[in-house]
Amino acid sequence: MAGGCVIGVDLGGTKLLAGAVDADLRVHHRAHRLPRVRDTAALVDLVVAEVREVQQAAGEEVRAVGFGIPSLMDLARGVAVHTTHLPLRDAPIRDLLAERLGVPVVVDNDATCAMLAEHHAGAAMGARHAVLLTIGTGIGGGLVVDGRIVRGAVGAAAELGHVVVDLDGPPCQGSCPNNGCLEVMASGSALGREALRVARAAPDSGLGRALAAGTEVTGALCTELAHDGDQAARDVVALIGRRLGVGIASFVNVFNPEVVVVGGGVIAAGELLLEPARQEVARRALRPSRDVVRIVQARFGADAGMLGAALLAMEAAR
Repeated sequence: MAGGCVIGVDLGGTKLLAGAVDADLRVHHRAHRLPRVRDTAALVDLVVAEVREVQQAAGEEVRAVGFGIPSLMDLARGVAVHTTHLPLRDAPIRDLLAERLGVPVVVDNDATCAMLAEHHAGAAMGARHAVLLTIGTGIGGGLVVDGRIVRGAVGAAAELGHVVVDLDGPPCQGSCPNNGCLEVMASGSALGREALRVARAAPDSGLGRALAAGTEVTGALCTELAHDGDQAARDVVALIGRRLGVGIASFVNVFNPEVVVVGGGVIAAGELLLEPARQEVARRALRPSRDVVRIVQARFGADAGMLGAALLAMEAAR
């Protein structure tokens, strides 16, 4: 990467992924850590160490760094206003990181970054109207309307995971004040909770046997067992897919997108998750929107947020 490189960083609730990225979105060096920290200062230290590790591996001058952060953002000030899964509250994260790194820094919501990557060269490429959901610890949202990324008045738009789908549902995760948000009903965390419930209720299932053997029952384990054919695990994944479809049907009705892109760690379930979601959308969404929308898997998978953050950095480095 002659003339220096840019680094994209995807800071999630349970992962921190950074990479040196070129103009063709090829990742030349990457680092991955788990952000198990208790306060903002420790989180900034961890992020800075990650970026420097990638910079050292790349062996080049870093021209700019982009960060995707799972937060409600005030983009004009570069402030992470409210983050459900990380210790960031009204944190001037852009300026903190720029001061430590000594290079231009740009920040945005992590799901918006994922949408940037998928719209630039992925599953939403060429679409003028698109919705993206990143399903992991929580659920993030990205939105393209009339060919443009939608960020809202200050940068906090498209929090699609916090659309309420069940008025009397369980309390949402973290510090969200709502009940029955899509996030608490259909995220990776929800998948893990449902898998554990079924493991206790069905001791003869693969999930039940795993629990009896002392294995931690997680969403990832449920997905693995579902792919292996365990019916109880498949039923859990299908339930999460149907719940997801309820949310997607609302987004289809509101935004009339050409495509809904589903990414994040839970998409490892593939069609076991997406087909029940499509069936729910077919039952619930209105014509003509339901007749034109495609519901597809993200092209860039777990790298989408990092690549979108790198695209932001490329723009800042021009």
